[in-house]
Amino acid sequence: MATILIVEDELFIRQAAEWAIEDLGHKPLTADDLASALAHLSAPGVIDVLFVDIRLGALSEGGYDIANQARGLRPDLPVLYTSGRPLRGDMSELFVDGGQFLQKPYSPHQLETAISGLLQ
Repeated sequence: MATILIVEDELFIRQAAEWAIEDLGHKPLTADDLASALAHLSAPGVIDVLFVDIRLGALSEGGYDIANQARGLRPDLPVLYTSGRPLRGDMSELFVDGGQFLQKPYSPHQLETAISGLLQ
């Protein structure tokens, strides 16, 4: 069982991701903005994967900002980015090293495959 920090500003999408991660046997933590994500990341305890939406309303660089700050606190944290928009080449240039992308909407199987790939 892995602990996955989900950072998503849209309530229903965040809840769907949380339920999918629970159904896959993992422990979800949730955050809807930078401050709540940093609170989780600064607290003691294991976080195995950061699952972050690229486009978060209040941040100019959205999930990229969170991933970069997360890596400052937890340098080896695997990052799974997601977006409802297709990935363009210039978007992946902003990923942290080893960051992966999962296009919305995604199936539970696609989510599990992506998480498993990051945990290996």
